[in-house]
Amino acid sequence: MKIIGNIIWLIFGGLETAIEYFVSSIGMMITIIGIPFGIASLRIGLYVLWPFGQKVIDRPNHHGCLDSIMNIIWFFIGGVWIWLTHLLFGTLLCITIIGIPFGKKQFHLAGLALTPFGKQVVPA
Repeated sequence: MKIIGNIIWLIFGGLETAIEYFVSSIGMMITIIGIPFGIASLRIGLYVLWPFGQKVIDRPNHHGCLDSIMNIIWFFIGGVWIWLTHLLFGTLLCITIIGIPFGKKQFHLAGLALTPFGKQVVPA
């Protein structure tokens, strides 16, 4: 069932959102300062490609203040634009009854798009 859900996910907004993460990752990795942000964007982009069967948890070795500072910088660099993309796709998917589970996943990813540092993707 997870495979079917992931394939439907790719068709209805998952692929476009993952491409947005990958493009932003490449853009951030061009500079040396942006490499940590590019890695975070790449990690989330891989999760967005195949989200069903995985979950996001708080990282056990949380770095506290450093993660908070990185999340604030991330918000201004690109987090807000990706967040808006997730909200748009989530709203469009929730219009239909069949798209509600996928819309809920987009809304979950919208929260992750705002604060990716301090999170870890693990198998469900």
